[in-house]
Amino acid sequence: MFAHGVFLACGRHRAANRGASRTACARWRAAVFPSGPRLGATDFSDASAASTEVGKASPRVFAKESPRASLTVTIPRTAVTVGAVEQIAALRVSESTPGLPKALLTDTHGRHHSYLRISLTEKCNLRCLYCMPEEGIDLTANDKLMTTDEVIRVAKLFVAAGVTKIRLTGGEPTVRRDLGDIVKRLRALDGLQTIAITTNGITLHKKLEELRNNGLTHVNISLDTLVPAKFEFLTRRKGHDRVLRSIKAACALGFDPVKVNVVLMRGVNDDEILDFVEMTRHDPINVRFIEYMPFDGNKWETKKVVSYAEAFALIEEKHPSIRRALLPGEDKSEVGKNFKIDNHTGSVSFVTSMTHNFCGSCNRLRVMADGNLKVCLFGQAETSLRDAMRAGADDEALMETVSAAVKRKAAAHAGMHDLKNLKNRSMIKIGG
Repeated sequence: MFAHGVFLACGRHRAANRGASRTACARWRAAVFPSGPRLGATDFSDASAASTEVGKASPRVFAKESPRASLTVTIPRTAVTVGAVEQIAALRVSESTPGLPKALLTDTHGRHHSYLRISLTEKCNLRCLYCMPEEGIDLTANDKLMTTDEVIRVAKLFVAAGVTKIRLTGGEPTVRRDLGDIVKRLRALDGLQTIAITTNGITLHKKLEELRNNGLTHVNISLDTLVPAKFEFLTRRKGHDRVLRSIKAACALGFDPVKVNVVLMRGVNDDEILDFVEMTRHDPINVRFIEYMPFDGNKWETKKVVSYAEAFALIEEKHPSIRRALLPGEDKSEVGKNFKIDNHTGSVSFVTSMTHNFCGSCNRLRVMADGNLKVCLFGQAETSLRDAMRAGADDEALMETVSAAVKRKAAAHAGMHDLKNLKNRSMIKIGG
């Protein structure tokens, strides 16, 4: 029925699906970290999931066993140089901006926003089902997207007003040719402590060492399945082996943790939960299970959501030692509920936007590739910073525009049953 050997299945075929996933996880260990201990097959049980209002199981997607590409890249774990001290010092002088009042980025509910997500492009080299509508998207014209200097100007002003973390997103940020230069210029901003990237990992392994040297501090890599054929179904492209190679490269270069984002979808990859947990056993990987969220064109349904409670119950039955834990750099605004498991080097987290929102401690703002400021991921209000900059607004006027938008931020977003009926951009246009 589908290309790439992917079928709708139920009943006896579910065992075959679980077997494919178990084998993929074992081969992940063997191919990606050949010098380390190999993972055996996961012992799946038919544990009953925790009760939840989110729908009942639907027919499953499973992939037939297919040959896995072996990984040949070897990157030793070594210390990474940051670059010439003189160059960084010169950049700090050129990119410096006087401090601004933190009140500019504090909303009427007392939340100070210290985390900015900047989308660098709407383009992507994958076509993930939950991110891009099946019919595709109309790309914004290049002259309507923020230039590199506009990206840096926005970043400088937000950092001057108290932002300490910037995440670069897309589309796929690695398709932007000046990504390395952007990271280097961000590194020069006084007060900016974290420069992160969210990527699909397809080409990251080719650029990661340069990005690390330029100042990149954190990496999130999206991977929703350990089965290559299922990957092709979900992303409508090949490249599963390249994503694994990027995870390997990130571990080898010393990123700790290497965050792996997994959007859980009932009947698609919920039978791989325990296999993803196994990835954390020997390596500094933080697997982040994300509840499926509604965006324009992604055909979201309540019954497709695998809740935090359900996923946690499955893991707890297999790993009773699972417990809440603080991860390095975690604070009260952390979106993930983070957990450790005995004898596991890495960790497991849950992003619970649908069933347990974290709006009360939200400290995030988003600037999309076209320069629109979005103060809430699910909010419909947008404010164009690009138009203000191109109309000649000085820094004071630009930040007044930003602050006015922040002050209008609601206390919380709507519930998931209401969100599906609200108009919002597709995820690829907002920025992951």
